[in-house]
Amino acid sequence: MSFQAARPLDPWRWMGAPALICLGATLLLGLPFRLLGLQLPEPIVPMICVFSWAVIRPSILSPIVILVIGIVLDLLWGGPLGLWGLSMLVGYGLTLSMRAMMLGQSRMMMWAWYAGVCAVVQLAGYLFTMLAFQHSPNMLAVVWQLLATSLLYPFAHRLIDRFDDADVRFR
Repeated sequence: MSFQAARPLDPWRWMGAPALICLGATLLLGLPFRLLGLQLPEPIVPMICVFSWAVIRPSILSPIVILVIGIVLDLLWGGPLGLWGLSMLVGYGLTLSMRAMMLGQSRMMMWAWYAGVCAVVQLAGYLFTMLAFQHSPNMLAVVWQLLATSLLYPFAHRLIDRFDDADVRFR
């Protein structure tokens, strides 16, 4: 007897398309465009995928895609190769380990979880940057990036809501 979910979880729909959309948004926000002398914010847009994929269901493909996204971020932002991939994998692992406590929480509580995971990823990126370059990044820039990334939770919530009930084997 095999169990069939109401809506099959196609890897392209819940992983491929969101990853490409996040990379496109990252490229768009990375353009050297200034408005009133201010540059566009550069949040870590792929955190939407990192958090959502761990909440939706465990998958062997997620860490691989996260590493690829991280390499693209490293190439785009000029960091050492592996910095953002490793940092986001720390966040993915944390979210996956705390998944049982997160399920069933209110939207505001999930936003708090998301912001906490973003803070851990930022801290990991900060520490890895200190190790790689032997100096600390600008703390104000790190805080602004954390704030901008934390404000992206509604997109993660939408992704979670869209695919949350697709595969109940991991509940």
